[in-house]
Amino acid sequence: MISIAKYLTIAQNTHQEMIIKKSRFITRLYRIHTVAEAQEKIQQVKKIEYKATHNCSCYRVGNQLQQAHDDGEPQGTAGLPMLAALQQMQVQDVVAIVTRYFGGIKLGASGLIRAYRNSVVQTIQQVGLIQRIPLRQITLILNYHQYELIKLEINRQATKIQTTYTDQVQLKLWLPPIQVENLQQTLQNKLSQKIELQIGDLTYQEVPYSTTEKPV
Repeated sequence: MISIAKYLTIAQNTHQEMIIKKSRFITRLYRIHTVAEAQEKIQQVKKIEYKATHNCSCYRVGNQLQQAHDDGEPQGTAGLPMLAALQQMQVQDVVAIVTRYFGGIKLGASGLIRAYRNSVVQTIQQVGLIQRIPLRQITLILNYHQYELIKLEINRQATKIQTTYTDQVQLKLWLPPIQVENLQQTLQNKLSQKIELQIGDLTYQEVPYSTTEKPV
């Protein structure tokens, strides 16, 4: 069953490399929907970066399922800071893998925490976020007079609109489920008659989302 909660995730899969005190930190972010997908991505990266000193990882599936792994770094200095970055930026359905090639200079516990956290934060900032919003699709057909009477109200209520003009006006609207009844009432009030709505499935629509989160 589809969730009715909106949430943030990364705009697309991405990777980014940073050099910190001669160590290479390669951050990969993938959009996922299940724990199995997250674990599969982690194993794929470990095979690609099999010569790396560490392949640290974390994931968040929804708002409840999450896990972090330090992969040989001192306990709590890698996976958990990465996971904290996802949590603080409220990002879900993402797996993050940070590969480290040791450059010969030890960073210390606090340095590792900053390096792993900032690797994830900066990669998220680079790729950008989108908001996934559950919306109900509504289809209705109006004559041109009816359309002129209610188009401003439709523009106000609908999150997304697709309009087809023929001898009539076909509208496909996407709006939050709780607004469907409001739309029906608005149409009836404006047009003084009941308009038949074709109510479709509840699906996620993606819209851009900006963030000002800064590394520390």
